[in-house]
Amino acid sequence: MLSSANRLLLEVIRRHKGKFRIAYSITGTLLEQLEHFSPEVLSTFDALARTGCVEFLAETYYHSLSFLYSRNEFADQINKHLDAINYYFGQKPKVFRNTELIYNNDLAAHIESMGNFDAILTEGADHILGFRSPNFVYQPKGCSKLKLLLKNYSLSDDIAFRFSNRAWTQWPLTAEKYAQWIHNINGNGNVVNLFMDYETFGEHQWVDTGIFDFMKKLPKKF
Repeated sequence: MLSSANRLLLEVIRRHKGKFRIAYSITGTLLEQLEHFSPEVLSTFDALARTGCVEFLAETYYHSLSFLYSRNEFADQINKHLDAINYYFGQKPKVFRNTELIYNNDLAAHIESMGNFDAILTEGADHILGFRSPNFVYQPKGCSKLKLLLKNYSLSDDIAFRFSNRAWTQWPLTAEKYAQWIHNINGNGNVVNLFMDYETFGEHQWVDTGIFDFMKKLPKKF
C-alpha cells in the first residue's frame, strides 16, 4: 500500500502544480529496508522528493526513546538520520519530530542548541493547552528561535480513525465537509497541522472505504 499511497499523492501534487504540499517522517531503519527489499517503493519517495513539494522531517534514526536515556545517543541518531535524508533525497530537514511526538521544553532547548532546525512538532494535548488552541504557532519556553507546531489531533483523527466508522455521527466524511471544518477555523488560528500514520491510507482505512478518492478531492476543496 505504500507505493499506492505514494502514487496517489504524487498525482495530486502534479495536478495542483505545487499548491499541495506534504511532509513525511521516515526512520532510517525503514529507508534501509526499502533500499534492500523494496527499491521500487523507495523510488516513489524519490519521485515525491523531486517535485519540490515534499519535505522530509528529521527524527531519531531508529524511532527510539534515546532522548529519555542519553543526550549524546539522541544527538548521534538525529545526525545519522539527517545524513540519511540528505543521501536518499538530497534534503536537509529543518523541522524535527521526536518519536511518537514525545516532547518537553528541555527537548525543545536541546533541539534549538543543535542549530539545524526551525521548528519542532508535538501533540496538541488538551490538558497542556488548556484554553489555548493548537491552531497557532508557539515558541517553546527557554527558546529564542525555535517554533512549536502542534498537531490538531481531533481533525487528524477524523481521517485516521473515524473516516470509515459508520456509527460516527459525521459519517460519511466527504472532502467538502472536511474542507468546511478547516475553513471554519479561519479567524481563530493560523495553521492546522494534520499528522497521521501513513497506514491510514490503504491499511487502517481500506481502499474500499473511499479514502483514496477522498484524498484526491480534498486539495481542490481547500
